[in-house]
Amino acid sequence: MTGTGKMAGKPLRLIAVFALVVAAACTPIYTNHGYLPTDQDVEEIMVGIDTRETVGAIVGQPGAEGLLTEEAWYYVQSRFKQQGYSRKEEIEREVLRISFDQAGLVENIERFGLEEGRVVTLSRRVTTSNTKGVGFLRQLLGNVGRINVQRLLD
Repeated sequence: MTGTGKMAGKPLRLIAVFALVVAAACTPIYTNHGYLPTDQDVEEIMVGIDTRETVGAIVGQPGAEGLLTEEAWYYVQSRFKQQGYSRKEEIEREVLRISFDQAGLVENIERFGLEEGRVVTLSRRVTTSNTKGVGFLRQLLGNVGRINVQRLLD
């Protein structure tokens, strides 16, 4: 009789293991790409005082995920969600833009995000009303959900 009791428990264990595997496959996996300096690091940057060199020492230069131009540095961070075997979906993107004047001093520090598909300023520390680069930001943030992650990783 003890042999039958052992056999009856095996299908229950198999069902339990199968249920755990299915539950794990349905759990969303979140990944972050890019680099965005912390708020504490950004607060150390003094508008009108710091230069490209000091900004680079405080928060580092933008890497492969960011953009380095003559007028501004862009730091970009994206958050992706993947559930089961579905494609990765970009669910969040944030951009930090540090712009420089012609003398190389920090002119503006702005943080942008997306809300309902529109570019939204999350924070701003400026010396002038600087709107150059806004079209570029719309392009940078406007591609949420349209990025082919496989192409980026190839």
